[in-house]
Amino acid sequence: MAALPTFTPPQPAADRITLRPGEHYVGRGNATLYTLLGSCVSIILWQPALRVGAMSHFLLGTRHREPDTPLDGRYGDEAMQLMLRDLARHRTRIRDCQARLVGGGDMFPNGMHVMDIGRRNGEAARELLLRHGLAPCGEHLFGQGHRQVQFNLNTGEVRVRHTPAAAAPITLSACNP
Repeated sequence: MAALPTFTPPQPAADRITLRPGEHYVGRGNATLYTLLGSCVSIILWQPALRVGAMSHFLLGTRHREPDTPLDGRYGDEAMQLMLRDLARHRTRIRDCQARLVGGGDMFPNGMHVMDIGRRNGEAARELLLRHGLAPCGEHLFGQGHRQVQFNLNTGEVRVRHTPAAAAPITLSACNP
């Protein structure tokens, strides 16, 4: 008697979630987050045991904010507060997360370093992680050009395509526990 062929149910297609400047996302599941960065920076957090991920897309490191003003994800320190709030809703503590930083590009070639916004954003992101007791286990910061970023919430994999510097995508490998 011949063996019956095995049946593998089709896997659902991954949701594609695109982050625009000033947005963040925290969640889990079969989704991939996408964003395009120039001088902006993404802080990417991944909790491997719970498979919860968070990603921001901020434009500036900080601003002077009045106490009654709502948080605004366009600023790195406020985006971090928003992500921490949403991580708590997923019962995830930042100290249990792995962190990666991407972006901070110099968008003004030929030595026109207008205020070095990209560098300042990258340094602000590093400082935010340190303030929360984290060191990035992977980063792709600075240099000229923009970056296309993909963050797989199911696996924690982060892929970066840096233009004009690299034609092939760069994978920020998984962090060691």
